[in-house]
Amino acid sequence: MAGAVPARMPAAERGALRIADRVIAKIAAQAAGEALVGAPGADLVPDIARPHATVSVRKETARLRLALELGYPTDIGAVCGNVRRHVTGRVEELTGMAVPEVAVEVERLHSAAGRRKDEGRVR
Repeated sequence: MAGAVPARMPAAERGALRIADRVIAKIAAQAAGEALVGAPGADLVPDIARPHATVSVRKETARLRLALELGYPTDIGAVCGNVRRHVTGRVEELTGMAVPEVAVEVERLHSAAGRRKDEGRVR
């Protein structure tokens, strides 16, 4: 019959899409960087390392671990909470996976006072 619409195949029979763990980690790291733009203390350090993420995926659930470097002084708890919320939302939105856990680790704090002291030295 011309113009007939084919019947939709059930989802279980169509197959599945699996997103590689490294792709999810890259999405999470990018989202963490987005969350840090404009965060208090984040703009104090021009050469700060980009966020790094690792992921553990089981079924449709991703558990994330983020490593950040932050400028200091800053409200570390507030910045980490904002990063956690933003990353959770972006990963869920872009992958369709549940993200029940985002562990944020601050690997290094960059002090504004230490940078000023180094800037004053002349060799």
